[in-house]
Amino acid sequence: MRIVIVGAGGHGQVVADIFRTAGQLGAVIGYADDCEQLVGAELVGVTVIGPLARLDASAYDAAVVAIGDNRVRAQVIRRLMLSGKSQIVARHPSAIVAADVTVGDGSMICAGAIVNTGSRIGRGVILNTGCTVDHHRTVADFAHIAPGVHMGGEVVVEELALIGIGAIILPRLRVGAGSTVGAGAVVTRNVPPGVTVTGRPARAVLPRAEGARQIA
Repeated sequence: MRIVIVGAGGHGQVVADIFRTAGQLGAVIGYADDCEQLVGAELVGVTVIGPLARLDASAYDAAVVAIGDNRVRAQVIRRLMLSGKSQIVARHPSAIVAADVTVGDGSMICAGAIVNTGSRIGRGVILNTGCTVDHHRTVADFAHIAPGVHMGGEVVVEELALIGIGAIILPRLRVGAGSTVGAGAVVTRNVPPGVTVTGRPARAVLPRAEGARQIA
């Protein structure tokens, strides 16, 4: 199988290292990236070969969209789906994933991540370094669970949500679609869709000219 990593930035290089550690780097034909200045550069043993739009569709069999921004990643993955291109899961050998866990196409499970029994991981999800996803959890399509996040059992993270570095989500809570949980936050109640929460316990914030104020 010939694999393209879409995105040559930091997360793309993390994905390249996943394949290298798994002994699969030889299957990766290159990064696809729109930055012309990067073309020809070798990063983590993989060469940047140019924009995805310019690649001959016959040159590769599958892609991993390694873009940290949830909405951009979703757009690229959906475009690839329409073109009929396969996407594969990048899973670091040190990740621990229970045998009954389902993982959607194009998801990335980084070093030290743990996913416990009964959980469902959607399409194009990032489970970043050292995060823990406890039992019977749902992480919906295009969500990003940042490094060091810990989530209790039966939590639901909806589509396009971002859980920031080191955040904690207590059991049986729901984080709404497109919401952001700030780094280090402790979530003790449901987070509505499209909201940013920060703090311990986490509270919603609204931006204003002179800063941000918390909403109780």
